[in-house]
Amino acid sequence: MRRRRWLEIAGKLVITGLTLGLLYHSVFSAPDTAAAWRTLLATALTGAGQGPVLAAVALVPVNWGLEAWKWWRLARHLEPVSFQRSFRAVLVGLTLGFVTPNRVGDYAGRIIELKSRRLDALGAVFLGRYCQLVVTVLAGSAGLLYFLLTFYVQGYPATGLGIVGATALLNLAVLLPLYRSRLLLAALTLVRPLRRFRRYLAVMPTYSARALHIVLGLSALRYAVFCVQFGLLLYAYGARPAVGSGLAAIAGTFLMKSVVPSLNALADVGVRELSATHLFGLLGQPLLPVLSASLSLWVINIALPSAAGLLFVLRLKVFQRRKAGTAPASAA
Repeated sequence: MRRRRWLEIAGKLVITGLTLGLLYHSVFSAPDTAAAWRTLLATALTGAGQGPVLAAVALVPVNWGLEAWKWWRLARHLEPVSFQRSFRAVLVGLTLGFVTPNRVGDYAGRIIELKSRRLDALGAVFLGRYCQLVVTVLAGSAGLLYFLLTFYVQGYPATGLGIVGATALLNLAVLLPLYRSRLLLAALTLVRPLRRFRRYLAVMPTYSARALHIVLGLSALRYAVFCVQFGLLLYAYGARPAVGSGLAAIAGTFLMKSVVPSLNALADVGVRELSATHLFGLLGQPLLPVLSASLSLWVINIALPSAAGLLFVLRLKVFQRRKAGTAPASAA
């Protein structure tokens, strides 16, 4: 037991060090990020951008509150769980995901916060993330479609029609595993390296269509909050795209960030900034305001909540003793 205790402490210290190191590197070391951070603070305290920046910051609890609500809806299907515990699980998962490839630590963080710590909760975490991805793909594909038709294939109606058809098929393909998850499980069975994941995702078909509608709706609300925050920060830094094309650029940026694998949350920053500057550049927007808004969005929504999540990570009991005769809760 003493060895486990030391391993637990060492793991917490490593996570703390990596998180604080990445935060320092992203906020203070990198010249562009440091400049954007100083601009964010100056704009928040004085100037015409004070109101929009403060409004964007005020939406951070709404953003993660919606994510906690979504996880609560999914987790209570597995065991009784309070909203407070769900919110804590989301912050723990965010912090662990901050320092892990493709944010896989998010799975561990949420499962650790469950009393039963049942491994089929992996399927519930995956379902929540997949619903968010569905919304991102539906909105983002429409945004990128606007740019393709406006800037790249204008004057080629046949090509444009083909792109529209391909986009519609893509959206249908993304929606199919959500409402026909048994097909996804069957597909995993056919691919030998993926078969081991089937038992973890087997809980997905036990969720009703109504539950999926609710989770998908919460994902859409959270996506809308992200978009409003991005728009407020763009306005605060002086970018003034038209509403329709600006929303298309925001949606396209979020999609490109979501589909590119990353090493950790810090790597997401480069993907998002490259996508944002390209798409908003096509709209004639200056580079620095877009960079500042995108970096600030990452700081207030990911970096700062990850630091706050450290408070809960340090209090985690990774190894727990289960009483004799008890068993994990069964799925509802």
